[in-house]
Amino acid sequence: MSYLIRILLRFSLGLVLCSPQVGLAQTSQQEIKQAAELLATFLNAGRLVVEQNQSLINDPRKGDKGFTPEVFERAVLEEFSRQTHIDLRTSPPSLPPSTRELLALLLRTSKEVVADAQFVINQRGIGYKNFIPATFGSQAARKFSARSNVTIKQTALDPRNLHNAPDAYERTVLLRLATQPMTSPPIIEWIDGGTTLRVMTPLYYSEDCLTCHGSPKGILDISGYPREGAQVGALAGAISIHIPLDRR
Repeated sequence: MSYLIRILLRFSLGLVLCSPQVGLAQTSQQEIKQAAELLATFLNAGRLVVEQNQSLINDPRKGDKGFTPEVFERAVLEEFSRQTHIDLRTSPPSLPPSTRELLALLLRTSKEVVADAQFVINQRGIGYKNFIPATFGSQAARKFSARSNVTIKQTALDPRNLHNAPDAYERTVLLRLATQPMTSPPIIEWIDGGTTLRVMTPLYYSEDCLTCHGSPKGILDISGYPREGAQVGALAGAISIHIPLDRR
């Protein structure tokens, strides 16, 4: 029987611990794989919600944008439901409790990122605020990973943020994904003798991405980075999930 990421006790002498870690416990490999794929889908849904509100966020004429954590929550739950047909607002019985707990944690940390960005988002007279899908995704992934033994990371072959630089495994998979069509499914593999799950969900450039990442290559974009000269449908990177098993 495989054991993954024992959930730390939430209560000590009847008191809730301040910072419990969350994970999957005593689940099957299939359930672990499902959890990993759903976490990647959820993070990407959050990225999409930020992208859909980018013009609002960057509107220099408005102060209060109304893009609150609560508004984000409603939108991301709807987008996740649209993509997976799983409504997290109803505590779906088809999901193991540990998976629901991890998804709830990712929702909470994602909302915290939006809450932390309210001052920047609501500034009047400033257009670009560096609150974009990639920034949101990196911050939400780091907050989630710090509270769980499941590590989520955005990565790319040539990342702008060096914290997102790929490890050896991620680089190998990214090179594989770069040669495959846009419809390629996530890469899901058990490595290290079946003791570690690695999942790589590819991300592709959309038309909106080309504002910063498109042509002409080398010209500085609005954030001050040189454009990559990317095209719609090209591999932008991946959401990487790393889950070590605890075998006993």
